[in-house]
Amino acid sequence: MSKKVIQFMDTSFRDGFQSVFGARVFTDDFMPAVKASVDAGITNIEAGGGARFQSLFFYCGESAFDMMDRFRKEVGPSVALQTLARGINVVALSQCPRDIIDLHAKMFKKHGMTTIRNFDALNDVRNLEYSGERIAHHGLNHQIVISMMELPPGCSGAHDPEFYMNRLKQILDAKIPFHSICFKDASGTSNPRKVYETLKAARKIVSDDTILWFHTHDTAGLGISQNMAAVEGGADGIDLAKSPVSGGTCQPDILSMMHAMKGTEYTLNLDYEKIILAMNAFEEAMKDYFFPPEAKMVSPLVTLSPMPGGALTANTMMMRDTGTLHLYPQVIKEMSEVVARGGFGTSVTPVSQFYFQQAYLNATQGKWKKINPQYGNMVLGYFGRTPVPPDPEIVKIASEQLGKPVFTDDPLDILEPGIPKATKILEENKLPVNDENIFIIASCEQKGLDYLLGKAVTNVRKITDAPAPDKKAAGKKAAPAPAAAPVAIGPRNYTITVNNRPYNVSVSEAGGIQAAPVAAPTAPAAPAVAGTDVEAPTPGNIVKILVEVGTLVAKDQPLVVMEAMKMESEVKSPCAGKILAIHVSSGDTVQSSDLLFTIG
Repeated sequence: MSKKVIQFMDTSFRDGFQSVFGARVFTDDFMPAVKASVDAGITNIEAGGGARFQSLFFYCGESAFDMMDRFRKEVGPSVALQTLARGINVVALSQCPRDIIDLHAKMFKKHGMTTIRNFDALNDVRNLEYSGERIAHHGLNHQIVISMMELPPGCSGAHDPEFYMNRLKQILDAKIPFHSICFKDASGTSNPRKVYETLKAARKIVSDDTILWFHTHDTAGLGISQNMAAVEGGADGIDLAKSPVSGGTCQPDILSMMHAMKGTEYTLNLDYEKIILAMNAFEEAMKDYFFPPEAKMVSPLVTLSPMPGGALTANTMMMRDTGTLHLYPQVIKEMSEVVARGGFGTSVTPVSQFYFQQAYLNATQGKWKKINPQYGNMVLGYFGRTPVPPDPEIVKIASEQLGKPVFTDDPLDILEPGIPKATKILEENKLPVNDENIFIIASCEQKGLDYLLGKAVTNVRKITDAPAPDKKAAGKKAAPAPAAAPVAIGPRNYTITVNNRPYNVSVSEAGGIQAAPVAAPTAPAAPAVAGTDVEAPTPGNIVKILVEVGTLVAKDQPLVVMEAMKMESEVKSPCAGKILAIHVSSGDTVQSSDLLFTIG
């Protein structure tokens, strides 16, 4: 009996990096593993997009466009290279206007990509129409997405096969050009039976030659069974990864999937020995990187509070940086209510970050005492329509706290063109005005400008024998970490450096890991200044200070841009007055309630 060959995409070098390392990996380190993958017969590779666009500028001091060029050169002309886009957000965390959405597709085609997988976390088909049309216009394959997850217990009204088929029919009725359809479960929480019923129903609706794809993560330990359910329901392709990033928060492993298909009517049509060679090359490439233990674990609680693998490690790394990792279980618990009352947007970037930030605020400041601005904008409609109406009480709280009404129109219609704005920034900073730089500014904002000005600070977590020096060479890869000495039997101790702060890491014989910041010398206390204190609303990094000592500010005037859990937000002045003191500097890491400014 001939078997059906199931297509697959190797996600190791994009989703794997995002899900395990928070997307922070130097290009030079993994390119040999890319070559080994092609030599093993892998012909479809995820090569960028998602967090692997911004992270290169933010944390690696590298250009994502250069990385994509390297990919194409390494794999040759025939291997398919795919990237991930977030509808009208494309590869940014905020919405992009039409001219930047068009530029995104143009630039990714120019830099060697074959396909763009395009999703909207709210499953608002309006957010896929223009972005999908421009992807097809510029000669790329458009893989349009329906986003999936499991709802928290007791919730209903969306995220069942009927809901997904309704969205599929809307896509077909809108006549959005596409070459394949992907059902994407970023949290890995969908019940396998639901996956089967969804793919089976979709196969009946679309034409026989329509390619159906399924994507999941193994965070809850369901990945293999979900993939088999999708294939048996009619999927033509699935996503898989290689060790050391497979499983856990990433995709199921290629070898494991090959094993699961034994004795069935399906096959990946791969050679075990060649895949093992590619796996060995990849493990060698990643041997100096710090693996967060939670990235390799099964996390059953995410079935109750869906947290996508690509965001989980980014969030836990951020909490590790700020000494708040002990709050993670409480935040995940709070997420269930945040999802339930927020309108059931799919827990995938950027909505997963809205959920996590709001859950963090609920856990630390009291339920709904403080609305995260992005979560508030979502329930008010500024990102599009949520699958079901959000809880009216939460909408009312968000409207009052943000001072904004409910919005029901198309989000694209209220966004000003981005190219003129980015061009002005480049000209003011005497930087070359070209398409690449315009897109970097538009999608990466201040950190993109820092990169272009040579001010990028690398922050890639590697295991070293000593604290790494401060590295600030934009556009250049930091010097590789020295190779670790042979490990003796018994406990091992390392030092890793995060945000230029050293941490002691102890690894026991049993594999247990403990990390603690190295004690810093006590600084002299700053002199007290009378006035109104402005505190950090959440843990995060100081991206840009917008005022100086002596500046006269109005109530609600932005004072500083903070990055927290992959999102940038402004902290605004609670009152009118004069800046008497600034207690932080750009690049600082702060915790919730740390003092930022004093206003008199």
